[in-house]
Amino acid sequence: MADVRRIQVSGGSDGSAEGGNSAYLLPDRGILVDPGPPTESAWDRLVDGIADAGLAVEDIEHVLVTHWHADHTGNAARLREAADATLAMHERDAPLVGDYAAERERRLERDAATLERWGVPSEQVASLVDFDSPSPVPDEVPVRELADGDTVAGVDVLHTPGHTAGHAAFVVDDVGFVGDAILRTCTPNVGGGDTRQSDPLTAYRRTLSRLESRVELARPGHGESFPLAPRVAELRAHHRERSGRALAALATVEPATPWALAEELFGEMAGYHVKFGAGEAFAHLEQLRNAGLVTRVEDDQLAYETVDSDVGQDDVATAWKPSTDRASRTR
Repeated sequence: MADVRRIQVSGGSDGSAEGGNSAYLLPDRGILVDPGPPTESAWDRLVDGIADAGLAVEDIEHVLVTHWHADHTGNAARLREAADATLAMHERDAPLVGDYAAERERRLERDAATLERWGVPSEQVASLVDFDSPSPVPDEVPVRELADGDTVAGVDVLHTPGHTAGHAAFVVDDVGFVGDAILRTCTPNVGGGDTRQSDPLTAYRRTLSRLESRVELARPGHGESFPLAPRVAELRAHHRERSGRALAALATVEPATPWALAEELFGEMAGYHVKFGAGEAFAHLEQLRNAGLVTRVEDDQLAYETVDSDVGQDDVATAWKPSTDRASRTR
């Protein structure tokens, strides 16, 4: 089994449910996965962890990042420069780091337009855009774009969308560095973390199956490692139950926009929870639509209704049979 050193680069003192960030060092391969947020304390912990493994920063040859969110990419450019290393990400997420300044502006415009289409009130949209502060990272940085099936120093690249469009896991032997695709103590957000995705929950279901077929031990972007298969079962059960709640809520929510459904499911939301809540509701509505249980009644500002009054929880259970996901597994 590959030599892996976990470095806790942040302590989770911000109260986030998932806890502090985990970076991973593969000393024999010169690889560092997910170097953490753009803070001095995270950088110091990262450098100390590398030194504790008997390496210098200059020994790092490859900086691999699972997805574009700042708590995973924030120190990536700094480490790339300090180590004269290659920074690499999946091709779908790479531009959001490689061309950060321009892509951030595009992302804010896209997020605002998407939230409005989801039915989020304009004042909530404006507040969320204001809440999204820029990260202290370079406007541009060279990034090697990876594709599903590529390898880096013997580590396989597995495209695992859902949390973001270009989320990737890095797999060696039966160990997977899974970023935020699977977390031990909380459920990764699907739908709100990246508004580029048109059917994020269907993509995420395939991600769970792909990881299940390749990985026994998960090393997540937050917290300690854990056996993957039992956690996949829990996540499937969680989303199956939430799909059932979403379907039931359509009988009482009028109009059934993703935002209205999110308020019904999650209650009052503020800050980034506006995007995460509305995105999660959208993800479940599109999954139910993909299963033929609901239909869109409006497309400009999205609204949904059940296909007929006979649709119920048995139909949700059928739609969530694991054979649907396993049919799309690839190794």
